[in-house]
Amino acid sequence: MHMSDALLSPAVGGIMSLAAAAAAGVCVAKAGRGNPEEKRIPLMGVMGAFIFAGQMINFTIPGTGSSGHIGGGILLAALLGPYPAYLVMAVILLIQCLFFADGGLLAYGANLFNMGFIPCLLAFPLIFKPLTKTLNKKNLFLASLCSVVVGLQAGAAGVVLQTFFSKITVIPLSAFFLLMQPIHLAIGVVEGLITGGVLSYILQTQPEILETGLSGGEVKKRNPKKTLLVFGAATVVIAGILCLAASGLPDGLEWSLARSGAQEAEPDSPVHQALDSTVQTTALMPDYNFADRPSPGGTSVAGLTGSLLTLGLAAAVGFGLSRRRGSPKPRKPE
Repeated sequence: MHMSDALLSPAVGGIMSLAAAAAAGVCVAKAGRGNPEEKRIPLMGVMGAFIFAGQMINFTIPGTGSSGHIGGGILLAALLGPYPAYLVMAVILLIQCLFFADGGLLAYGANLFNMGFIPCLLAFPLIFKPLTKTLNKKNLFLASLCSVVVGLQAGAAGVVLQTFFSKITVIPLSAFFLLMQPIHLAIGVVEGLITGGVLSYILQTQPEILETGLSGGEVKKRNPKKTLLVFGAATVVIAGILCLAASGLPDGLEWSLARSGAQEAEPDSPVHQALDSTVQTTALMPDYNFADRPSPGGTSVAGLTGSLLTLGLAAAVGFGLSRRRGSPKPRKPE
């Protein structure tokens, strides 16, 4: 559901970027309260890399001619807490944009709002947490399914409205909306089941991670090695091998635009040109492959490289939060 710059006007893109930045500021402040929490840093890095890799796997939606991929916001929020989860999602989308030209700088704020703010800061506290007051597998699956589906439906509606108000793409609003909702409902059901399965595994193996993610407290175990190793290995397999089996069908957004009869224009504003030029300069592997000679090996290299970059930057964000938490409060003058 990554929007491209071509769908947004500078005004709408700017407003969404301000909203996403304001949310990030709140998350830094909220996540920076309390005691130092170095224990969460490895988990932020590994789970960020895992979600980056997971987003590379587009799965086919049978009978539609479309495909979809996981968003991962609910999964991150359940394991890290909502505020660190939003910041990790910001890292994932930034790396996708700058290094792989997936999305765009103008659309970055809208993508972060739709894929980060809505699931992590709305669907998670309002739907997931109330449904998991009693922590068991049944409730985890129910909470995962409901929160992912609602979050994805709301995010899809956000894409429709942001595109409509931008007035760059000539689009019949009702037709676009009625196509985006059912296709993302199907994608949400698949992601909800995946999320429930992953969280059920963690409930079996290291339930304290879920307990602290839901409470927003400090990770109880200093080094959850088993979880880190399992998800680290899964990231390597997904990013290096399974990505080669990703569906080549258009994703839900592309499919909906095509089916709705949208007339896309090529924006030529100075803002679009400047931001597009920046991404073209920074994107070393556009479309997750070698720029000069695309190949299956290039996709694997892109997946592993992106996962490693995400791991490093997400861990760096966690380290920054830890330092902020650990900074001593200034003394009041006597």
